[in-house]
Amino acid sequence: MFMHFTDALALAQGYFLGSVPFGLLLTSLAGTVDLRSIGSGNIGATNVLRTGRKDLAAATLLLDALKGTAAVLLGGYLAPTWAIYAGFFAFVGHVAPVWLRFKGGKGVATFLGCLFAINWQVGLFFCGVWLSVAAIWRYSSLAALIASFASTGSFFIMQDLKAAWVVAAMTLILFYKHRENLRRLRLGEESKIGQK
Repeated sequence: MFMHFTDALALAQGYFLGSVPFGLLLTSLAGTVDLRSIGSGNIGATNVLRTGRKDLAAATLLLDALKGTAAVLLGGYLAPTWAIYAGFFAFVGHVAPVWLRFKGGKGVATFLGCLFAINWQVGLFFCGVWLSVAAIWRYSSLAALIASFASTGSFFIMQDLKAAWVVAAMTLILFYKHRENLRRLRLGEESKIGQK
């Protein structure tokens, strides 16, 4: 497939939108500790919550999701064929931002934001699976991984193969980014939701 300037622009805006480290920016503006020096060292909403600022954690979650949604929608405006790939690039931008030496977040919120832009029903399905798993086992990481896997499967069931393979690639990256969580889950050391 020949790539035009607008196609490349769609992918580039996806990456740069995704690479905006909202968690780090919000906590810096609020004068809290450097996120990279506490907890997991992650720049996402879960680590922001460890600062004790629920408002900043909620804002980070929302903004990290919205950048995935915005990347897909803007990508669709610039180059409709490449919209879903713009979402993938936003996801990659979040987990590997050039500004932070490619050390970003785990990508769950941005993944969800992309899902809502690609197919809002699948986005709702992800939320339903996440809530169900979290309610039963109380592990946020496990809920996110099962929900992402289920979302990938739903695209295959709907025979939307383009979306299925892109979401499958994001899911593989999510599993890789959660490798330490998976290790702790195997050892019974993973923190449960609401646990200090």
